[in-house]
Amino acid sequence: MKKWLACVLTGSFIVILILRYNVMFKNPFSNNSLQQRIFVNTIDPRLKWVQQPTVSPAIQSPEAVNQVVVADELVSGLFLDRNFSSEVQSSLFTWNEMKHIVNYSKGLPNALEAAREARIAWDNLMDIVAKKQQIEVNESSVDHKGKQCPYFLSKMDTKDFGDKGYKLRIPCGLIQGSAITIIGIPNGLSGSFRIDLTGESVPEEPNPPIVLHYNVRLQGDKVTEDPVIVQNTWTTAQDWGEEERCPSRNNKKVDDLKQCSEKVGKRDNRTRSKPYFPFKLGYLSVTTLRVGEEGFHMTVDGKQITSFAYREGLEPWLVNEVRIFGDINLTSVLASGLPTSEDLEHIDDLDALRTVPLPLHRPLDLFIGVFSTANNFKRRMAVRRTWMQYPAVKSGTVAVRFFAGLHKNQIVNEELWSEIKTYGDIQLMPFVDYYGLITWKTIAICIFGTEAVSAKYVMKTDDDAFVRVDEVLGTISKENVKHGLLYGLINYDAQPHRNADSKWYISPEEYPEKTYPPWAHGPGYVVSNDIAKAVYTKHKERSLRMFKLEDVAMGIWIAEMKKEGFKVYYKDEKRVYNEGCNDGFVVAHYQSPREMLCLWQKLQAEGVAKCCN
Repeated sequence: MKKWLACVLTGSFIVILILRYNVMFKNPFSNNSLQQRIFVNTIDPRLKWVQQPTVSPAIQSPEAVNQVVVADELVSGLFLDRNFSSEVQSSLFTWNEMKHIVNYSKGLPNALEAAREARIAWDNLMDIVAKKQQIEVNESSVDHKGKQCPYFLSKMDTKDFGDKGYKLRIPCGLIQGSAITIIGIPNGLSGSFRIDLTGESVPEEPNPPIVLHYNVRLQGDKVTEDPVIVQNTWTTAQDWGEEERCPSRNNKKVDDLKQCSEKVGKRDNRTRSKPYFPFKLGYLSVTTLRVGEEGFHMTVDGKQITSFAYREGLEPWLVNEVRIFGDINLTSVLASGLPTSEDLEHIDDLDALRTVPLPLHRPLDLFIGVFSTANNFKRRMAVRRTWMQYPAVKSGTVAVRFFAGLHKNQIVNEELWSEIKTYGDIQLMPFVDYYGLITWKTIAICIFGTEAVSAKYVMKTDDDAFVRVDEVLGTISKENVKHGLLYGLINYDAQPHRNADSKWYISPEEYPEKTYPPWAHGPGYVVSNDIAKAVYTKHKERSLRMFKLEDVAMGIWIAEMKKEGFKVYYKDEKRVYNEGCNDGFVVAHYQSPREMLCLWQKLQAEGVAKCCN
């Protein structure tokens, strides 16, 4: 393949040096290696993105790749003036304050990619919004469209399952708790088959990324003659990643579950049976893939078999299709626990859930920014129905806003846009919501808490965290620290994770120091107005040090402020539980929507904080 690469910047001029070389890529949807073209968007030169294949996706950074990008021009289309209502304009307040955010790409994985994809998603969304406005001029502001993001999908008609495989479209991605169940019989000469979870294609990439490749090889392969399960990922830029095989001696865990069950490949010496393998030629199997906090988990006939940690830039919300092909006779394919929004026509308490618009610079005791992703519809509804109903929130002394980025899936963006117009409590971010970019949201929360409103204190939390707003207010009022406060579950002696398999892996290049400065765990921490204001000021000056772990990043920024003369007071709160719930909690993390509602009901009925699980 011929590839043309540009690259020398001199002053304000871009000098193009043309290099020519041949590179071979493997097509993930074929057994053969073949030559492919890389398509560069020639419609809009500001979106040109040229890169070389690089190293492991676990440590990939856009800065390690040769690129032709003019950063400000890359996102310029995201900030064009548009004729929005005042309600929508208020949801874009921090959006408009982050015009130069792409300049903070250093140290953040997928940063430029997220901006490029956001530009495409935003243009598509605006086209759809404009068309709907023309059609629905006389309609109510409430959108009465049909359900676009179903909770459950199934195919049980064997006529739909051809010899060439089967594809099940996942309209709005996957979320934690989603499950894909595949019932079938390995058959044919080999009984080998594969299940791929694929993402959205982009115009310049002919094949979509594979978020999870699950390959069952009953006759073994070049490495072994024994049955084996191979898990992997694939992208145009990275090609195939590092294989994870089962059976394996690897003791790595994902969500506290072993990457490969010890049962697989183990022989029962008492019965002298063959080594155990979950799939057998000619035998029916029920395979369920579940989406966890840290990775995918596969059970076969009710037994946990494999786990696979999410890789950087390949997250479950990206999945839009399940592809199954090979030697398997399918009986049924089901998808459940999918992200879905509520039908507005069936919400009786809609007025109680809507947020009252805030005037600019409204004084507040506390502003709470909630990290959320576009397709986490049910989590946001659970927060609205529970701790957003505290009197302090309803009276306006405390304000709550969700901070969500755009999605690569246009249906999700349409649902999110409808939610923005309906509830008025979402701040839309000008980038696609990759996990490695959550630090940008921290900046946005500080901007809103000090510039959109004038809050004495600014809090960050997650959409799966239950916050006892009254207890947070009571504690910070009792401490009476108006300047230099960091309140939360403080970690004073944490060290960077140097294990490349860790979700929180940090390379020496990203952070060379041996220990972090004091920082507060992300599920719930509070800073005083002066700290949030300093973050915003440094953001405008483009002097913030970017770090992909947002809670640690806040600790780093505060440590820098200390060096500049800030007097900082760390208030450790042991009742912030970052890994679940304990009775008496101030913040309980990892709570499902059902658990959130249960916690709220117990607080209302008993007046005490008791866990539900």
